[in-house]
Formats: sequence, C-alpha cells, structure tokens
Amino acid sequence: MRKERNTDFMLNSLDDLFTSQNERDNGYLPNIQDIPLELLDDFPNHPFKVRDDEDMLKLIGSVSERGVLVPAIVRPKADGRYELISGHRRKRASECAEKKTLRCMVSDLDDDAATIIMVDSNIQRTDILPSEKAFAYKMKLDAMKHQGQRTDLTSRPVGKKLLSIEKLAEDVDESSRQIQRYVRLTYLVPELLEMVDEGRIKMRPAVEISYLDEDNQRDLVDAIDTEDCTPSHAQTIKMRKFFDEGKLSSDIITSIMQEEKPNQKEKIVIPNKTVEKYIPKSIPAEKRQDYVCKALEHYGKYLQRMRDRESR
Repeated sequence: MRKERNTDFMLNSLDDLFTSQNERDNGYLPNIQDIPLELLDDFPNHPFKVRDDEDMLKLIGSVSERGVLVPAIVRPKADGRYELISGHRRKRASECAEKKTLRCMVSDLDDDAATIIMVDSNIQRTDILPSEKAFAYKMKLDAMKHQGQRTDLTSRPVGKKLLSIEKLAEDVDESSRQIQRYVRLTYLVPELLEMVDEGRIKMRPAVEISYLDEDNQRDLVDAIDTEDCTPSHAQTIKMRKFFDEGKLSSDIITSIMQEEKPNQKEKIVIPNKTVEKYIPKSIPAEKRQDYVCKALEHYGKYLQRMRDRESR
C-alpha cells in the first residue's frame, strides 16, 4: 500500500513539473522523441550506479525484443545535446542491444526540478546501496531548499508546516532521523563509504565516523587495514569524543582499534614456516589449508580414541 502511494505521488509530481495547469486542462501531449544515444549525457553527479548485473541482462533482452517501452526523461542543453534525467539503465541496455536511439520525453526543466525527478524516478528500486541513498537524499533536499522549502536537518516543524526532510521521509517511507543518518554518510571518505556499502561498517558507527575530519578518517582506514577489523559503535563514539576534544590522533585511533570487542573471537595465527615442514611438498598451495584442517580432524579423533582407552 505504501509503495502505491509513493508511485502515485511521483506520477503526480512529474505531471506537475512537466506541464502547466492550462496545458493539463487542454490535453497537453508530452514531447516524445527518438534521440541518438551519442547525444545523451549522464546527469551530473548521478548517485545511482548502473550495474551490468542479472537485471541488466534481462533489460537488454527486453529492449532487444520490444524496444524501450517507457520513455526516458531528458532536458535539452545549450549545445544541442540532451541531459539524461531518468533512464540511465535504459540507455545502457540500448547500447548493449546495439540500438542507435532512445525514446525520450523532452522537457525544459530547471536544475532543481530535474534533480527531484532524477531522485524520485530511481529511489523506489529495491537494490539501492547506502551510498546511493545518501547522495540522492542530499541532492533532493538541496533542490527542495533552492525551491524555497526549509531543509534544516536539525530543526523540527512549526505547527502543521512540514520541513522538507519530513516531506522526503513521507515520500520514501523512511524516518526523518534515518534520512539524517544517510546524509551524514556523504561526509565519509570513499574508502569508508565503500565499507558501508559492503556491509563491513554498520550505519551507526559510520555516522559517528562521519564527524571526524578527512585526516582522521584516513588514519582510521589505515588502522582498519593494519588490525584487519572494523570499529564497533562504542569504539567510534570514543573516537568522536577524542576528536571533539581536539585530542584524536593516529596513535589513539590505533589504540582504540586494538581494544578487544565484547563479541570478538580470538584469532589463531600460525606462521607458514611453523607448519610448512609438516606439509608434503606435493600438496599445492591452494590445498594446504584443507590439508591442515583434515590433519587436525584426524588428530582430534586420535585423542578421542586415547581417552576412550584410558577410561576402560
């Protein structure tokens, strides 16, 4: 039910942006054109990645057989080219299907209206990464601010007037606080943001890290590589406290990362030179771990047999 309401809102918004009330009253028909692919430029800082995954393969097959059923949305540029607002995946599929043109709806839109349409037409996808949501939410909030709506991320509504962040929360079915968290991710250096996308760093620790400056964040990246672990929420809170006091340094970050987490299991690290003399040279390198595990299994069974004999 929520998704249907969001879709209806998006369609109504697009209709309002593309046409005037007079045009809608007089049965205005949108400007649909088949535009050469080489004349289509991607939207600047487009936050949504176009992946050559299984879904793309299906889309390529559909475009090959039936063409593009839903027109992309573009706006004309001063140099005679067009800026793609919605339809980056359709463009990619058309290229892979060796099509020459892409069916597009052409409309004169200002930067803010184009940004809002770009976000609204992509945000309902189910496979969106945290980084994609982060930059998309920030771009839409900035556009709403330029359109004269309040986007103060820390304030609260007065009376019945909704802040733009609360309006966005309604549109995307997220809480205002969760949107704030996503926007904070845009302050992370690329290496840390990638770890968030991969699930190695969770949302709340990532938000705490986002308040550190770039130098401290890069020190943390180095500590993560050195210690081979990512920080817990408690550790990031401690780092932020040191940072707010002006005391955070690379040594302190390393010290915090070396603290054992409550759920951290002790690792067994055995140098290669310690075990390699017990492994036949005929065993390939990629099979040595399996050999060691099987040897330990047999040794465990041997110890159990010895205990059984002693208990008789």
